[in-house]
Amino acid sequence: MSIKEALKELVENVDGGLGAIVIGYDGIPIDEHIIDDSPLDLQLLAVEYATVLKEVKKAVEVLNSGMMEEISINTAVSRVIIRVIDEDLFVVFALSSDGNYGKGRYFLKRQVPRLKELLH
Repeated sequence: MSIKEALKELVENVDGGLGAIVIGYDGIPIDEHIIDDSPLDLQLLAVEYATVLKEVKKAVEVLNSGMMEEISINTAVSRVIIRVIDEDLFVVFALSSDGNYGKGRYFLKRQVPRLKELLH
């Protein structure tokens, strides 16, 4: 299985899945799967969130509260779940605002070890 296939499986198994991108804190995407009619520019969203996540990561380190695991950003248009893969990479999973958020979190958490294995 490839990274793209793992991301596709994630997006297609969750109602409302719009896309998923593996990206580094440097804002460089590794791979992605985005549905054709996504109302969001997921690539731009992931790059912008990478900048924010670098700052959150620094804050977590200063607070000495352990490794950051997951962040959610919910708006009127979408629900974005960001899960850390390792100290360099994370996955951004976007759902429509009425998508199955709980199932999305569950599937993303399950998929991260597989992504980590595929990346290393």
